[in-house]
Amino acid sequence: MEIALHNATKSFGREVVFRNVEHVFASGSRTALLGPNGSGKSTLLMLVGGALMPSKGTVVHAINGAVVAEEEVYRHIAISAPYLGLYEELSLAETVANHARFKPLKNGLTATDVARIAYLENALEKPVRNFSSGMKQRLKLALAILSDTPLLLLDEPTSNLDAKAISWYGDLLRDHVDQRTLLVASNRQEAEFALCTAQLEVERWK
Repeated sequence: MEIALHNATKSFGREVVFRNVEHVFASGSRTALLGPNGSGKSTLLMLVGGALMPSKGTVVHAINGAVVAEEEVYRHIAISAPYLGLYEELSLAETVANHARFKPLKNGLTATDVARIAYLENALEKPVRNFSSGMKQRLKLALAILSDTPLLLLDEPTSNLDAKAISWYGDLLRDHVDQRTLLVASNRQEAEFALCTAQLEVERWK
């Protein structure tokens, strides 16, 4: 998926988060969005993902040269972010089934497969509310990375992960990123964006 931002500005009231962003994320590119907390990384990521609309300017998504309608963009995007929660009352198996209704998983993966890949085999029927923060993060990352979508967005993906899980994340992403367009928002935690071949400093658009 290609994403083209033209003169994109986002503000909340009088606060301008970023202004006049001119950038094209080429199909298959791998880009790190870098900056300190509060710099606008998450806002830009949500703009790219179609969850937020620009206050000015445009964001255009295209697949193989064909523009994707705004109301259809969400179907083509998988995202993991600390501020996006899970349905706490659902079990892991139910969470995977619910996710797959909107975002099919790669290669026909099942809930059992996802649990095994995320080292959560013993929690398949456990309600998500009983998961630790690290377990929830592994589940969110697995659902996003294993989704069959042309755009993958990851916001601070190593949040709540210990050293072993950070290594797991790196391996999972490397094995499944394929030719998808990848954006990783990070406050310069190198393990988060090791696969990225381009870096953008978000503060350049302040």
